[in-house]
Amino acid sequence: MNITINHNSALPLHKQIENVLRDLIDTGEYDNGKLFPKEVDISNRLGVSRNTVRQAINTLVTEGLLIRKKGVGTTVAEKKIQTKLSEWHSFTQEMNNKGIPFKNYKVQLTKVKATEELALLLSIEEGKEIMKLERIRGDKDMPFVHFVSWFHPKIDFDENESFEKPLYDIIEERSNIILTKSSEELLAMLADKQLALDLKVEEGSPVLFRKRAVADPGGRVMEINHGYYRGDRFTYQIEINR
Repeated sequence: MNITINHNSALPLHKQIENVLRDLIDTGEYDNGKLFPKEVDISNRLGVSRNTVRQAINTLVTEGLLIRKKGVGTTVAEKKIQTKLSEWHSFTQEMNNKGIPFKNYKVQLTKVKATEELALLLSIEEGKEIMKLERIRGDKDMPFVHFVSWFHPKIDFDENESFEKPLYDIIEERSNIILTKSSEELLAMLADKQLALDLKVEEGSPVLFRKRAVADPGGRVMEINHGYYRGDRFTYQIEINR
């Protein structure tokens, strides 16, 4: 822990401590549940009172950067992945844009019969054979999103497709269909037993459920996508202009 502050600065000590602790968090040294330095160790290191250190830590706890666990200590909160509703990208594009490495925990491509609901949404006949793609994705430590997609019959995939590339790039290359519009609906829900197993959370944990209908330039819906996001790993940012 190599941290210093300037006792002669006009900036209040607790604000200086906030700043150095933010830098300490950003180093990644205390990721993955490793305990953050104790108040007493920080106060001794910086030559300030524990109350001053506590004031700085309280601010970072309020901001969601640190988590206090009774009987355990203080840990760095896992960074949430923020998605803007004003932007639309495939998951792969979004993670690549944010510089977040990810992996597939499950990829399953099957052919299914369109239900009445799917047939209505995709403007096809009920019982028509369509492709269903199920993927569980996350970082190297854990899965954090479960996607299920159903596609219009015009969209086809190679059964050996790895889906490492952005989904909509694959669709454009294989089916010559460009998807440009997305209509979304967000809901809060609790993880049932199966979803909890898929996302490695406790049953009943909060999950963000997103329903998406993706269309081509002519407004024809080509994909229905259901996304189940771990509530402790994702936030949606909404920008509204008056």
